Amino acid sequence: MDEVLAYIGQDQRHKNKFIDIVHVLLAGLKNRDLYDKENIDASCKDVTAMKFFKGQENDRIYCKEVHRGGKTLIVIMGALHEKKKTTKNTNREIAIIRNVGSYTYPDHKIHERKTRKKPC
Repeated sequence: MDEVLAYIGQDQRHKNKFIDIVHVLLAGLKNRDLYDKENIDASCKDVTAMKFFKGQENDRIYCKEVHRGGKTLIVIMGALHEKKKTTKNTNREIAIIRNVGSYTYPDHKIHERKTRKKPC
């Protein structure tokens, strides 16, 4: 997760793109250029990709959507994949997507925050 946060925070361009994606999610809009499902097979049905700079660097943050209480949608950022080179998913991307699809999140773990150690 630290690499995902470092990626998003590396400069204002990346921060702005992340904010754009979050706005799409929070507004309940569909924008496949920014955020879309990765439908490979049934094991990956809840895996999505945040798409950064499509047609340029073409980076992805693969996520897992978790539904709670019928309506609640929680998007958990699972894996960073930089510089996706092809339109179709390669074996490498498929492996990452399947791995993210295998993640499970018990209710009591979703809202826990990881405490960070402050430097001395």
